[in-house]
Amino acid sequence: MRYGQTVPRNPVALVFRVYRYVFPEVTKQLGRWREEAERMADPELRKQAIDSLTSKEFHCKGGAVYAAADLPMRHVLIPLIVAFQTISDYLDNLCDRSTSLNADDFRLLHQSMLDAVEPNAPLADYYALRAEKEDGGYLHKLVQTCQSCVSQLPSYEAVKERVKELVGLYADLQVYKHIRRDLREGELLAWWDKHRQRYPHLRWNEFAAATGSTLGVFYLFMAAAGERLTEDQAEAIRLAYFPHVCGLHILLDYLIDQEEDRAGGDLNFCSYYEDGETTARQIADIAQRARQDIFRLEHPQFHRMIIEGLLALYLSDPKVKEQEHVRFISRKLMKGSPVMRMFFFAFSVWTRKSSS
Repeated sequence: MRYGQTVPRNPVALVFRVYRYVFPEVTKQLGRWREEAERMADPELRKQAIDSLTSKEFHCKGGAVYAAADLPMRHVLIPLIVAFQTISDYLDNLCDRSTSLNADDFRLLHQSMLDAVEPNAPLADYYALRAEKEDGGYLHKLVQTCQSCVSQLPSYEAVKERVKELVGLYADLQVYKHIRRDLREGELLAWWDKHRQRYPHLRWNEFAAATGSTLGVFYLFMAAAGERLTEDQAEAIRLAYFPHVCGLHILLDYLIDQEEDRAGGDLNFCSYYEDGETTARQIADIAQRARQDIFRLEHPQFHRMIIEGLLALYLSDPKVKEQEHVRFISRKLMKGSPVMRMFFFAFSVWTRKSSS
């Protein structure tokens, strides 16, 4: 696979590529989608689209790091990752702050993500079951951008079924976690019962968290940018990323959002741990399993940098300082990783510059 010839070998090289080549293009792509969002006729859809682009920009920047491993294909990978993540973040906002609690509505909205990764899928009326509809073609354009990009990936057929599996799990999660509060935990537990035999070492909230990550999808996109990828290699990627790398990603996201989710009445998977010690221990265990899993892949040092970078990205977020128990967990997770501390410093500087 071509990316093996260009993958960055150390954190300095990765950070240089990300800041020099990846982040500027992500910013350009997000600017394009903001312009589209601002033209929406429906005020509620417009608000949620713009809010998601503003508050969740770092999701796109984090995902687009994978393009740093294949710079010659970044013209395909960055627009693809940004468009796909923008769909995810937009729909998450629509469901979190929804005027609807209809599971069928949420399912139809997330059909757009499944269509986005199927090049020949026809577009649907994704808003058919809700009152707000006039988005000026915003969601359709996002889907079409993804379809166009995946069509340009040389080995996409080898990864497509794994991508669809992960996107399907993501859609399931978004349906179950956004329905009525008195129903959602029961639905999530019933869903977990269908999968628990495959992942007996996980708690139900950890499996659910893993399904909420798009990282496995992004790495499959990156791998498909190379030539002659096999289905066996694609399966090895899925197994290496799901559930531990993906679970680590979303548990960190929930970790720093606990206060915000508590105030908004939103479900937070870290709240199901008994206390801070348990939270730190479980996340540290999943992080260690993730580090072990990636050694079955080519270029494990790149994926190790992704894991340490994930920890640093989330633990350097200003929201950590505002929550005493999260600061406690952060200190425990930061121990013993000089690479993570280097990324922590880089992201802290970037955050200060972005906010000034």
